[in-house]
Amino acid sequence: MKNHTRNRDVIYIHVNFPDHYVISSGIDFKEFAIANPEISNLLLLRHQYEEVNYNLHTLFDYVDNETISKLANEDVNNYGDFCWIDFDNEEALNLLEGQEIAELLYLSHSKNHLRLPFYRKLDNHFAYLAHEDGLFNKTYYRSFDNFYRVLGCSIMNKISEKAEKPMFGLRRRREFSNVPVEILYPFIENMKEGMVISLERAKYSRSQIEIPIWVIGDFYYMDEMQEEYDNLGNRPVDGKIVYDRKLKEWKCFIK
Repeated sequence: MKNHTRNRDVIYIHVNFPDHYVISSGIDFKEFAIANPEISNLLLLRHQYEEVNYNLHTLFDYVDNETISKLANEDVNNYGDFCWIDFDNEEALNLLEGQEIAELLYLSHSKNHLRLPFYRKLDNHFAYLAHEDGLFNKTYYRSFDNFYRVLGCSIMNKISEKAEKPMFGLRRRREFSNVPVEILYPFIENMKEGMVISLERAKYSRSQIEIPIWVIGDFYYMDEMQEEYDNLGNRPVDGKIVYDRKLKEWKCFIK
């Protein structure tokens, strides 16, 4: 994979519903953690974080809920590979069998599963596999509603950063709420094909903000995705998400 500079204002999404995973670019771990504050613990399969606990049975490091917020503020995109799976409590780690530990090693090494990475013993909801976090992420979701929540949080954060820039040294009052999951449901078929949400091409006015969406195809290598995005030119949009600033409501429009 070529080392492209991350473009935080472009979100790429390709969803594989049968295998419960999402390939994305433009969504990072900090945004994921903000959207999922209820996560209990993370079993760190690949990382470079230092403030960790160590599990003698699995030989993996882990962090608890209180440490997750600190980890989220680290430059984890500089770690190279950053992979983890959540779990309920440390006692559950000690129940994992050799085959299951081997599956986790394979998962973090190949960014692919031998079997779907949801374990009854761990009661996990996610498996997070990133290379240069925010550039290439492959995330397994037990429930896709959690993914829509992450995506809505990411869109809101990026729009807030662009629209709430400080004036005269003072930051403007926070205006936006997360994009509701029901606003994202109509784009499910587009997500299956691979779509891009462009914050950098969003149109701002006093009354609303329009965020364009294009279907661009299924990509695993983000340099190829970026090239396809750069070649969109003036191609008509396949949909858009609109924030009504007067009503303070999100709406969606799709072909």
